[in-house]
Amino acid sequence: MRYRKLGRSDLEVSEISLGSWLTFSGGVPAERTRECTEAAFDAGINFFDTANVYGRGAAEEVWGGILSEHPRDSYVLATKVWGRMSDTDQGLSAAQIAKQIDASLARLRTDHVDLYQAHRFDTSVPVEETVEALQKVVQQGKARYLGFSEWTPEQVRAAVEIGGPDLFVSSQPQYSMLWQAPEAELFPLCTELGISHIVWSPLAQGVLTGKYRPGEPLPADSRFANDDMNASKDLVLNDRTLAAVQRLVPLAEGAGLTLPELALAWVLRRTEVGSAITGASRPEQVHANVRASGVELPDELLVEIDEVLGDAPVKRPVLAPFAEEGVTHR
Repeated sequence: MRYRKLGRSDLEVSEISLGSWLTFSGGVPAERTRECTEAAFDAGINFFDTANVYGRGAAEEVWGGILSEHPRDSYVLATKVWGRMSDTDQGLSAAQIAKQIDASLARLRTDHVDLYQAHRFDTSVPVEETVEALQKVVQQGKARYLGFSEWTPEQVRAAVEIGGPDLFVSSQPQYSMLWQAPEAELFPLCTELGISHIVWSPLAQGVLTGKYRPGEPLPADSRFANDDMNASKDLVLNDRTLAAVQRLVPLAEGAGLTLPELALAWVLRRTEVGSAITGASRPEQVHANVRASGVELPDELLVEIDEVLGDAPVKRPVLAPFAEEGVTHR
């Protein structure tokens, strides 16, 4: 496992990290969650990413029991705030941030998180209030550093103008071979500000594993067979995109890689990326994902990948193809 520095912080995070969105929030039994988490430690993963809204606290709760059995300085822990926790609890007001950080810490069984992230931008609250409340969390020692997820460049600039250039150390955008939109504006801005990216959905919710094939029924146990994902299907589960993904398979094999390894290595080719968040429902998936760390793709292979994908990737900001539980994309 290789490690990268997260922005201007002193955090060193594993290139492959473990997330808990659709798995440890209730989709995977507690014992399997433990097996996957221990496999992550064994494989050298030190960065664990969750959110208060995943399973309405369930993901934080189960990880609190598991991670608390490890020395606190042996892992980097990140969680998020903004998602709807109840009919009255959502957003980035000062009151909500103060309430939700304490609730997250209680579930995670720790006195601090290493990274506290604004899950989305809250247009209903003055940005000054949000920035001051997040800074207070750091001042109180409840979080070491701050980050954001899926903010527009304009929103980032507005916050930085208030909190200063060192306000954030991380951005968490969706980024993959099929969703390249952050490269256009977000990556350059964050490079200017010294902000690293922790990217989510690097395998495009499993599309870049190659298990979805053009003209064939969806696998019964797949995420896209779930009705909750239906709004996302048209952008990525069309025959043109799926055919392009299948054309990547021989390129991966020619490089001695699996398709998921190729997709993860493609994301990690960017020095702006600190870590790629992966999910797992079985320990062997954890070890398979980790094999992408340290893989360097030659320039000629990157050119071939671009040619094979053609116009399949989304390269400009539009409606994001994948929604997170409890989160509505712009």
